[in-house]
Amino acid sequence: MLLDTPVAHLDRLFDYLVPAALDASAQVGTRVAVRFGGQETRGWIWERGSTTTHPGTLTPVRRVVSDLPVVTPATMRLAEAVAERSAGSRPDVLRVAIPPRHARAAASVRESPAPVLPQWRFPEAIGWGAYEGGEEMLRALADGGAPRSVVTVLPGRAGVTRPWPELLADAARAALSAGRGVLVLVATAEMAEDLASALTELLPDEPVVALAADHGPARRYRAFTRLLLGQARVVVGTRGAAFAPVPDLGLAVIWDDGDDRLDERHAPYTHARTVLALRSSLEHCGLLIASHARSVEAQAYVEQGWARELRAPRPVLRAAAPRVEVPGAPELEVEGASGAARIPSLAHRMVRRALAAGPVLIQVPRSGYAPVLACARCRTAARCQTCGGPLSLGRSGGISCRWCARGVAAWSCPECGATSLRMASVGAVRTGEELGRAFPGVPVVVSGARADHGVVATVDDSPRLVVATPGAEPHAEGGYRAVLIVDASALSTRPELGASSEALRLWTNAAALARHSARVMVLGGAEPVAAQALVRWDHPGFARRQLAERAELHLPPAWRTARLDGASQAVESALEEARRAGFETL
Repeated sequence: MLLDTPVAHLDRLFDYLVPAALDASAQVGTRVAVRFGGQETRGWIWERGSTTTHPGTLTPVRRVVSDLPVVTPATMRLAEAVAERSAGSRPDVLRVAIPPRHARAAASVRESPAPVLPQWRFPEAIGWGAYEGGEEMLRALADGGAPRSVVTVLPGRAGVTRPWPELLADAARAALSAGRGVLVLVATAEMAEDLASALTELLPDEPVVALAADHGPARRYRAFTRLLLGQARVVVGTRGAAFAPVPDLGLAVIWDDGDDRLDERHAPYTHARTVLALRSSLEHCGLLIASHARSVEAQAYVEQGWARELRAPRPVLRAAAPRVEVPGAPELEVEGASGAARIPSLAHRMVRRALAAGPVLIQVPRSGYAPVLACARCRTAARCQTCGGPLSLGRSGGISCRWCARGVAAWSCPECGATSLRMASVGAVRTGEELGRAFPGVPVVVSGARADHGVVATVDDSPRLVVATPGAEPHAEGGYRAVLIVDASALSTRPELGASSEALRLWTNAAALARHSARVMVLGGAEPVAAQALVRWDHPGFARRQLAERAELHLPPAWRTARLDGASQAVESALEEARRAGFETL
């Protein structure tokens, strides 16, 4: 059996005796309690045999926690592969893969009658026909194959392209026509619920479950048990659902894989994309990496020939992509003094015209009121005297630290001694106030995690200004009539690896919410290469360029890196072995 322990050197199998009274319930994959190190420890039965290499008398299993085999053979293989890939341990992987047990939830599912699952036919490739290789992918899924595809999904346009939930439904229908299951991963529980509801409508009579840690122990374990018992074969979940026990998995999908919320925060710290890639190979299932933008990691799969790129022909792309403008110095100089403003007059004119037809989206990179303050005299960033965190200004006028939340009554600049502060940046709430004064009588909606209004899910098609932080943009009925992206340099010029790629992804997701006739304008000193990629809607080309730069600099994903800590002699010995094995060491 495998012990449930965080101690890495205990990631090995231990032999225990299964008493006759527990022989029927202590099956492979069940969770049991045993005696280890003088105390009760839980673990999973990994395998059963009639012989042992243990020299002494075996300690008996104390009890079976549940006779439900929560660790399937497929999950065992996947846990071993993930642990090896990430240099982690199998117990750490299983703690992510197996939700905490909830007895009542499991009993309710086991007592309920199994639903009758419908039979599906091969779907019409209307939506996937807009992408080169799309129809071949559907045919391979319907034939029980395992195609691996990367697609940059265009915004849904009537008569040209279909919305991405409908594309995913067609791909799921192709896998279901072969009698196989479907797994879809998204970044948040809210997105999982929305997509599960959409797939329920698009796949009538097919049970679709949502699986996310945010749903709570009972709901999460109920969905997990339904999949385990084969009562559902379509699941939409967050990153932990990458291990979901979907029966006979035929298609694994990850949407917007560049979102860092799909990266596991706990050991073994794997990305959901990596887990699905391993699962695709182990279970011979299809893999679909889909998004409006293109991550560098997904492009690496394409460059290596491991996955196939599904691209829309240029005429289709031109018909579906929104019109993006990035005003440069000549356009801004024509506006006179207004051209130097944060939102120049040409942007005001665009917003005013669009408001006559419906809502307008303004994406602001920072939440709050004034999230960054500086000395009014020398422009030195204002820092908390206790923890060194940045100071921010609230809507009520109070100054506090963004790290420790301590209020600041008096502040003096350590460089010049001045005591007055100025706003170095403007947040979503302050932007909403300024736009409300600039457009009197127009309703203003602020959406953001730290904004006063919280995250707004949807807005209707009436004229209004919607100010949102990246990732918190509401969906507008019929699409936004204009999209304005301000302070673009705050995202695209950060001194971080992948900052420009992340900025392009966030801008693209906002631009995809615009209707076909809408204008998209980017302001605030955007990184030129990323801005031009957005104008041309050439996300694969931008990802290809980023990947080439990382290969030249020996950075991931073009190169795999690992750091080895330990005693000097042991580290040198390990490095020498790595050199002999052909690895490059630094």
